[in-house]
Amino acid sequence: MQRDDFAQHTPMMRQYLAAKAEYPDTLLFFRMGDFYELFYEDARKAARLLDITLTQRGQSAGAPIPMAGVPVHAVENYLARLVRLGESVAICEQIGDPATSKGMVERKVVRVVTPGTVTDEALLEERRDNLLLAIAAGKSGYGLAWVDLSAGRFLLAEVADAEALAAELARLAPAETLVGEDVAWPKLVATLPGLRKRPPWHFDADSAQRALCRFFGTRDLSGYGCAGMPLAIGAAGCLLGYVEETQKSALPHLTGLAVESAAETIAMDAATRRNLELDTHPAGRSEYTLLGVLDRTVTPMGARLLRRWLHRPLRARDALRRRHQAVGALAENRRHEDLRERLRAVGDLERILARVALRSARPRDLSTLRDGLAAAPEVARALFPEREGQEAAIHGRTSRKEFSPLLAELAERIGEHADTVALLSRALVAQPPALLRDGGVIAEGHDAELDELRRLSTHADQFLIELEAREKAATGIPTLKVGYNRVHGYYIEISKGQADKAPAHYTRRQTIKGAERYITEELKAFEDKVLSARERALMRERALYEALLDALTGRLAALKQAAAAIAELDALANLAERAESLGWACPELTDAPGILIERGRHPVVEQVREEPFEPNDLRLDDGRRMLVITGPNMGGKSTYMRQAALIVLLAHIGSYVPAARAAIGPIDRIFTRIGAGDDLSRGQSTFMVEMSETANILHNATPQSLVLMDEVGRGTSTYDGLALAQACAVHLATVNRAFTLFATHYFELTGLAAQYAGIANVHLDAIEYGEQLVFMHAVKEGPANRSFGLQVAALAGLPKAVIADARRTLAALEQGVHTLPPSRASTPAADPAPQLGLFAPPLPSAVEDALRALDPNELSPRDALDALFRLRAMLDG
Repeated sequence: MQRDDFAQHTPMMRQYLAAKAEYPDTLLFFRMGDFYELFYEDARKAARLLDITLTQRGQSAGAPIPMAGVPVHAVENYLARLVRLGESVAICEQIGDPATSKGMVERKVVRVVTPGTVTDEALLEERRDNLLLAIAAGKSGYGLAWVDLSAGRFLLAEVADAEALAAELARLAPAETLVGEDVAWPKLVATLPGLRKRPPWHFDADSAQRALCRFFGTRDLSGYGCAGMPLAIGAAGCLLGYVEETQKSALPHLTGLAVESAAETIAMDAATRRNLELDTHPAGRSEYTLLGVLDRTVTPMGARLLRRWLHRPLRARDALRRRHQAVGALAENRRHEDLRERLRAVGDLERILARVALRSARPRDLSTLRDGLAAAPEVARALFPEREGQEAAIHGRTSRKEFSPLLAELAERIGEHADTVALLSRALVAQPPALLRDGGVIAEGHDAELDELRRLSTHADQFLIELEAREKAATGIPTLKVGYNRVHGYYIEISKGQADKAPAHYTRRQTIKGAERYITEELKAFEDKVLSARERALMRERALYEALLDALTGRLAALKQAAAAIAELDALANLAERAESLGWACPELTDAPGILIERGRHPVVEQVREEPFEPNDLRLDDGRRMLVITGPNMGGKSTYMRQAALIVLLAHIGSYVPAARAAIGPIDRIFTRIGAGDDLSRGQSTFMVEMSETANILHNATPQSLVLMDEVGRGTSTYDGLALAQACAVHLATVNRAFTLFATHYFELTGLAAQYAGIANVHLDAIEYGEQLVFMHAVKEGPANRSFGLQVAALAGLPKAVIADARRTLAALEQGVHTLPPSRASTPAADPAPQLGLFAPPLPSAVEDALRALDPNELSPRDALDALFRLRAMLDG
């Protein structure tokens, strides 16, 4: 049906309104022929969001009905734009056959596309997880459940308070979140993108447990380790109901629940993740993030796994040592190169298998799956090029070459899938079309019935040529023609002048100007066979394709295991490539408390700066738990602190680290208090943000935590700030006893090293070379002797007169004068001279100030002579 026909079909409007009533808060794409149409408010909203034309059709209550539409063949582009805007779309399809339907073609909503449940390749970022999250609130905290529908992962967790919830939200970054409509949520939840409020009974733990047990086919949930997590179970029940409601299909790739425990990982709050710039940068430059330097994965599923590792560093030493050993084995003899080359033949198997399970896989998905599974054995063999070495590794014996138990396990998990590859190779053409509706997906020889139907359609023209020749010979009419039109079908055409020669078995079908058209029994039988051959061929192809999806669904478990193993191999091979290319070393995970780093570098700064990076050492242990770091602005204090945290983080995802050596004891959390800005959404000033983050650290840091504190107290007055900074430093050193890097410009804090055990001073140095300030970026023991603040201000381009005034004021303050001396712009009457001490040196004279403001390197001979005369006049005046 064409768009212009809508106004004349009120039954269709009733059909639309019935579908819309089921999804009042969702945009409804209503299939009408070659378009998806939207009406009323949906049309107005879609026209605004998609920049498409808003038209009017028919009448409703005496007014035209607003209408907008998008072509069916381009719908994915429009869906992608709406999903990115946080919108959900219900797809209402024609499920009846227009050729056989009596009356209105039946339509039904077949799926609901939401930001957290999309699985289509065109709607997803391929290197980032797409998560749907549900949060249940209770007296004991919050229960979380999240699903990556495009990969088949279903996970649970519980957190105790809003701070821990904020940390999880920063880690997961959900595309869509379900919450109870009866809860007063904190602002960090209320402002999440893609927020959906659900009735409170959707989060009922008892109902959720029954629904989950029914879905997974179990008596209880104890096998998943979540029996004592009622809040998380309630969230999972809400999540499952929402997914079933939107997908309207079975979910065989969701095979169980997994619990993520905070005790398994190094905890990082939202501020720490932001400050360490793990995968986001304030300027939006991905190359300036740790992930930007780290990620060289070959497959999208490997990239997503690496990102998850980065946001969830492990504390389990055995698992980390297995990863380190695997990275070392792959780096040996550059074995990772061959492995990575073979991985290039493997596509995004993880998401393809999810689409197979959801019955939405397209022909090219299946051809990619076929080619990827065919390459999988070669990926496994690349781990152990020598058969002897592979067998020895799998059986736990020492081979001639060093091997890794983890690599051997992954090779075994990949497995052989020859039968699946053979099935897909038989069933699919080498390069199938994008869509099944176009036909030509199933290979010739796979199905005899389909082959026969295709032959009928293909060889119809030859039959007609042969029939025409036979009929000409039989009737003796040389002008006889056999033809076809879409209204009347096949016919034999004879001119009116020859019509009396038509044989008796010819039946008149149509009279046209100057000719008569006939049909015969033979031609009628051929017509019935041929006209339905293409439709029947397409129907047969769809049936064969569905059978192929059924066969793959029965093998999902083994195929998902292989995909997960390949993703992990890709992540490990990536870490081996980075270690070898960037000169990183294997970290030592020790049982003794402390952090020892020799010649450590910042992994990001080292790559983006043009000048050579100056490596630095770090030593923290049970007797040296805090370093008070002083030195000039731009001298490298923040870089030095961040590189320590990033080295610790990299070691705990299984990566090698940018250092000559790193020995790291047990770490439970990483905290950072670096930089600050106003949080206008919560009505907090810069100083309030600083103090809130500091309070979180002081309350939660333990003797196994790594804490980075940068310029605490700078958001208030000098004395208030100094007092707060000193109190915080003492508390961290004596109460929390965390491993702390405490950068400050308050030189008074360097005296803490003499007062408290476990505190030491280090500084980053700079030297003045003529009028130039050279930053050494080298960490040395002991406190700095000056901050070089005025020199840095000069480098920033402040006017020389301002620098000169600042030098004069600084000299007065250093002599203990609290009333500032007059500036060059002040009048003597307004600013009386300060009272100096009896033995205080005189303040700089105006001539000295003027002389200091001169840069001899910038003066021409004439300018120098003019300056000399001005100085002499000042002395005489």
